[in-house]
Amino acid sequence: MSRDRHRPDDDEISAFRQALREAGVRRLRTNRADPGRERREDPAAVAERRAAAQTANETSGSGRTSDGRVEAVRPSESLEFALPDLPWRTRQRLKRGQLTWEAGLDLHGHTLEEARIELEAFLREASAERRRCVLVVHGKAWGAASDYPVIKSHVNAWLREWPAVLAFSSAIEADGGTGAVYVLLRRRGEA
Repeated sequence: MSRDRHRPDDDEISAFRQALREAGVRRLRTNRADPGRERREDPAAVAERRAAAQTANETSGSGRTSDGRVEAVRPSESLEFALPDLPWRTRQRLKRGQLTWEAGLDLHGHTLEEARIELEAFLREASAERRRCVLVVHGKAWGAASDYPVIKSHVNAWLREWPAVLAFSSAIEADGGTGAVYVLLRRRGEA
């Protein structure tokens, strides 16, 4: 292999630049990488989404969450969910219990329907009060006529359906371990 490289002369450089111009290639304004800043959205589209979410919140009566079949989870299984665009660091802080929870709900001793109603009311109230992180204690008890923890399994499904829930994760041992979840909520008015 030769160490001598062909050095282009002025005619070759001119021809190359002419070809780039003809192809529509333009000089970059900056030579820095895109830091991944959020793109600005059309204000009309943002306003439309907010209005639709507000209408959904106002019209939501009982029955915001389903009461159909849910996937059974084991008592010791960790629960975890996050919207795809939630920053990884926020997910990790939630999972490690590093986000201070501002309100809590204990669903021990409730029937399935009572638990659903209590959870919906709690989430609605927490959103109205602009709470960011809350704790929901669902327990790990097996259902009387089932072979899995009924309330835990349903809470796992219900939280995934609730529009204000950005993420949830099983709590650290000090806050209830796999018998409780931290829930990260979208504050009212956030896009």
